[in-house]
Amino acid sequence: MSAALVAAGLSALSAADPAQAGPLADAAREAESKAAAGDAVGAYDTIREAFGAFSMTLPFSVGKAVFVTEKPKAYGAYAAKPDAVFKPGEPLITYVELIGLGWKPLGDGLQQSNFSVDFEISEAGGKVLASQKKFGEFTFTGLVRNQEIFTHLTLDITGAEPGDYLLKYTVNDNVSSHFTTFEQTFTVKGQ
Repeated sequence: MSAALVAAGLSALSAADPAQAGPLADAAREAESKAAAGDAVGAYDTIREAFGAFSMTLPFSVGKAVFVTEKPKAYGAYAAKPDAVFKPGEPLITYVELIGLGWKPLGDGLQQSNFSVDFEISEAGGKVLASQKKFGEFTFTGLVRNQEIFTHLTLDITGAEPGDYLLKYTVNDNVSSHFTTFEQTFTVKGQ
């Protein structure tokens, strides 16, 4: 009898799923249908458009932020620094991926996102040593709401004394007026 109840419960849940499905599930069904009919490009475009619309409903946030050893080659193509220890004069390079970035229509099918970055460097005790608003500003314009948005941020800390520091970045989505912050601790080692 308990197996019959479990089966009935699973049946009721699976019957309820389509009614609760959202735009992503609807797009996935449409894409699968297009793919089954041999329309690979149409299937891909359907999913990409749905994912772009869905992503704009997410809270603006940083998906990944890591120190890297060199300028990244592309989205997800970076060499992570094995530690957060820097030699005097070595630049701090941070690879950053964004989630939930806003896009605005420009006309003729074009979409645009725009964000700026502020930074602040503090001593371990909290004293702010350096800061700058709009340290970097980035604009992406295209025919799709690209979701593989990344950037790299490079700071020159020449002259920093050996010790432990806190780096705080604030990323400002200039389309949605939202912002998000992330922090990275690092150490400058002596000669």
